[in-house]
Amino acid sequence: MAKRTRRPRDRNVATRASTPYITRKLPFFDPMDETQLAALEGQVDWILENVGIAFRDDPAALAIWRAAGINPGGEHGDLITADAQWIRSLVAKAPSQFTQHARNPARSVVIGGDNMVFAPIYGAPFVRDLEGGRRYATFDDFEKLVKLTYLHPNLHHGSFVVCEPTDIPVSKRHLDMVLAHMTLSDKPHLGAITEKSRAQDTVDMVDILFGADTLDEQVCIMANVNTNSPLLVDKVVTEAIQVYSSRGQAMVVTPFILTGAMGPVSTAASVAQAVAESMMCCAFAQLVRPGAPFVMGNFLSSMSLKSGAPTFGMPEPVLSNYMIGQLARRLGLPLRCGGSLTASKIEDAQAAYESADSMHSTMLAGSNFTLHAAGWLEGGLATGFEKLVMDADRLGSYQKVLAGVDLGRDAFARDAYEEVAPGGHFLGSAHTMRNYQTAFYEPALSDSENVESWEEKGSEDMRQRAFTRWNAMLDAYEPPQLDIAKREALDDFVARRKSELPDAWY
Repeated sequence: MAKRTRRPRDRNVATRASTPYITRKLPFFDPMDETQLAALEGQVDWILENVGIAFRDDPAALAIWRAAGINPGGEHGDLITADAQWIRSLVAKAPSQFTQHARNPARSVVIGGDNMVFAPIYGAPFVRDLEGGRRYATFDDFEKLVKLTYLHPNLHHGSFVVCEPTDIPVSKRHLDMVLAHMTLSDKPHLGAITEKSRAQDTVDMVDILFGADTLDEQVCIMANVNTNSPLLVDKVVTEAIQVYSSRGQAMVVTPFILTGAMGPVSTAASVAQAVAESMMCCAFAQLVRPGAPFVMGNFLSSMSLKSGAPTFGMPEPVLSNYMIGQLARRLGLPLRCGGSLTASKIEDAQAAYESADSMHSTMLAGSNFTLHAAGWLEGGLATGFEKLVMDADRLGSYQKVLAGVDLGRDAFARDAYEEVAPGGHFLGSAHTMRNYQTAFYEPALSDSENVESWEEKGSEDMRQRAFTRWNAMLDAYEPPQLDIAKREALDDFVARRKSELPDAWY
């Protein structure tokens, strides 16, 4: 047989996504039995009926509850308690699966079912890289991160606030961020939520990009909000739901619970609280528009009871992912979890261990939409450029695992056994030659060569290799095509809205 040579692969060349999302073949990890699940669901129902969730500072939201026959109570007249089975019947109106359409149809993602979508970090005010160190994020940083997310094949979704561009007024930066996602990438992304008019600006821009008629039929934008745990839903959440859900767009509502602070130290109690808060928001979304897509979020973290600092990658949050995964599937709701989370300040061993444990549990738990899958540092305060590409590199290995075990005819390699004699090797066999390009996942940033080769190349660690890679990716970046008329209409909209808004920095 003629010897085949393999063309060397440039490890730093940016590549485009080969699959827009993952459809898992691996079973879910369901650690709880029926008795345990019933006990948790009983606690959820007890909270809904006897404790309640406050819907604060939004008279319109309370009017929606009153129209449904619920009389808010409590000290502030905003506490919602309701029959648990009625809340569950409302939750059942939300679809168990939906498609978020991207402006490039090849990049549309399916949220729910057996599907998994990875998105980068959201919300960090700082960025960090090997050259610039830790600093407040700028819009230039933001644009670079949007481009890197677009270029990386293992990131399926753009998130939204991949960093907070602090050099643009708070009142206007959402317009620049939405425009950047729409023009620098053609992957799906999230929309603005921090104030009702900003949510509406997002929907108006999506109308321009997709067409108003399209939004009446398809999900073209999602929005992610956090409840103000414990047991409080503020107007940021309810106004976002009213804007997005009323147009049939998808809401992701995530209770952000540090156990011991925003929830009890008991993992079971905090999980039940998180589910109750999310269910109540889902029910509210169905009152706004029956059938509105909704994603149940989970961001339950442990904390140091000595210092109050949040901790990540710990066993309790790992268990919470598994538990909420089972509960979400029983409700028929898509699930959102956190991803590669760490309290570490740099890409060190702590970051690797904590991120791997956190991300692995979201995979086994069945997270359909994983936010913070790449780039998270410092408890979410910083986006790491090196961390982004390091995490995304490892996401490819999760995709391989989620594909399950191949038991097809060629997988048993019977012809290879006919070709290779006892004591021989399979390196040159026809079976190996047929499959060598796809047999194993090859992480672009890992170095598996011998120490002499590594030293000859400068003894670079992974952080340095990641720095080289993301810079090479940006050098190779080319923007996706966008219809000129749509681009002009978006630019005009942003310019007009900016002229109407005063500069505000808080």
